[in-house]
Amino acid sequence: MPASTALIAFDRADIAPALDQPKPERLVSGNPLRTTFSHYARGEVDCGLWHCEPGAWRIDFSDAPGKTREEFFHVLEGRIRITAESGAARTFGPGDACLIPAGFRGIFEVLEPVKKVYVMIDKT
Repeated sequence: MPASTALIAFDRADIAPALDQPKPERLVSGNPLRTTFSHYARGEVDCGLWHCEPGAWRIDFSDAPGKTREEFFHVLEGRIRITAESGAARTFGPGDACLIPAGFRGIFEVLEPVKKVYVMIDKT
């Protein structure tokens, strides 16, 4: 059966959130609750809205043969800082957008409660 061709608006209230927290071995500070509203997931693409409380954890976007991960996001509310292993840091607030490429490693820090639109691409 072919996939639906209906538009998918991110304002739907009937999406059940997935709740999680960073794995203890990745945690840097706090223990933030992360709330994900996946509005679309098909094949290698998952996108929706993501909310998170302040805290920080290590991120490692795979760039291994046969498995890569990349993320595009657009901040709607709050502030985050992403620091690369090299020490280069960038802060993002409302209206800012970014792509985290495959192979990126660093620290993801939520400075103020954040809400963002995300598009995650996992290729296996």
